[in-house]
Amino acid sequence: MIRRATLALMRIGALLLLCPLAAPALAASEPIVFNDDGGWCWFQDERVLIHGGFLAIGSVAAGVHDPARRGDVEVAVYELASGRRTLCELHDRFERDDHDAPALWVRPDGRWLAVYARHGSENRFYYRLSLRPGDPTEWEPARQFAPSETSRITYSNLCYLAGERRLYNFFRGLDDSFKPSYAYSDDLGDSWVRGNVLIQVPGAFRHRPYARYVSDGKDTIHILYTEGHPRDYDNSAYHVYYRRGSLYRSDGTRIGALTEGLKHPAEGTRIFAGNPDNVAWVSDIHLDAEGRPYVAYSVQKGGAGLPEKEHGHDHRYRYARWDGSRWRDYEIAYAGTRLYPGENDYTGNIALDPADPNTVYISTNADPLTGKPLISRRDGRRHWEIFRGRTHDGGKTWRWEAITRDSLSDNIRPVVPAPAGGYGAVLWLRGHYRSYTDYDLDVVGLVWRR
Repeated sequence: MIRRATLALMRIGALLLLCPLAAPALAASEPIVFNDDGGWCWFQDERVLIHGGFLAIGSVAAGVHDPARRGDVEVAVYELASGRRTLCELHDRFERDDHDAPALWVRPDGRWLAVYARHGSENRFYYRLSLRPGDPTEWEPARQFAPSETSRITYSNLCYLAGERRLYNFFRGLDDSFKPSYAYSDDLGDSWVRGNVLIQVPGAFRHRPYARYVSDGKDTIHILYTEGHPRDYDNSAYHVYYRRGSLYRSDGTRIGALTEGLKHPAEGTRIFAGNPDNVAWVSDIHLDAEGRPYVAYSVQKGGAGLPEKEHGHDHRYRYARWDGSRWRDYEIAYAGTRLYPGENDYTGNIALDPADPNTVYISTNADPLTGKPLISRRDGRRHWEIFRGRTHDGGKTWRWEAITRDSLSDNIRPVVPAPAGGYGAVLWLRGHYRSYTDYDLDVVGLVWRR
């Protein structure tokens, strides 16, 4: 069943005009509310797509306004020319958990694909195709794929390689491994085949590497990853890429076959060396015009020797670019504090602009340059705000512009879809986030003409 709720057009002034090479003036703009109840994690993509005149946004409702929506997996569709909104239900009352947000992809034939999974409690992922090419507002019934009986799946990340005519879904948990894994489809998502575990971590403890993925759409997929959850391991950050059946280090040194995966995270290229006072967690990865990766991640500072409850009060954002021979890696901003106790490495997060390696968007409750707490003049409380950063020297130095300020609630987890059809956008979650299963958030953002 698909529920379609067309919302009234809001604030045409939020649609901004932009010269092709200029950064849009966003700070004075009122965000558009695309969905009044939605959450997402950042380990599934693409959560947001611009295609064919539509902006489509995957999220999971908490049911804060309408209990019937609790746990609904949804796609909010915004028609860019008219501002018309349609809310599509992919799965009714699936699970109230932001890890279940769907990944979206548009097939070469124009039909949309959505893939999603529960948070590790089932052995399958679910997928749905749009009824018609070019229309993400109506969908066929859901289908399922279980790679194995013992799999426990979380996340979905869709990467298509035209050179192989193959679509990959990178997820976590093949054969109850707790590890990055993959399945693939050679018929554009109509059917699936199990792959293998992508990154092993030897040891008695079941470490779970976290990974972010990006495809060049032709023959290469780049992967940014850690050894484990930062609660369990003093993570470093690593990079490998896949091409024509093999995995490679950043400099092109072959590691081995994709079907064998990495025997250890350290087989990849280390971008950042973690230690008890500097624990990394990966956030985003994209490719520049030459096909070289640039990445963003967070680092928790100063936790060595402290009890767990005292962790997470000082995070920093970092940015790194591969220049063809080495990674150039820089600390770029104060990320502020943890979102809530218990997940001490949850930051507001950082998102790269996929069309401009010199631009990032961050969520922080600290001044990006000084670390001073951000206290809203409207309610006297500390809030996470959205900033846009620009660099003109490859990431060494940054200038920051506040996109939100003096808010009455928090602004977290920005995401920037690839521009298309003359439009660009930045989106984030606005409201109150108490945990990944307890949140009251609007999906909001800004759209502009390029």
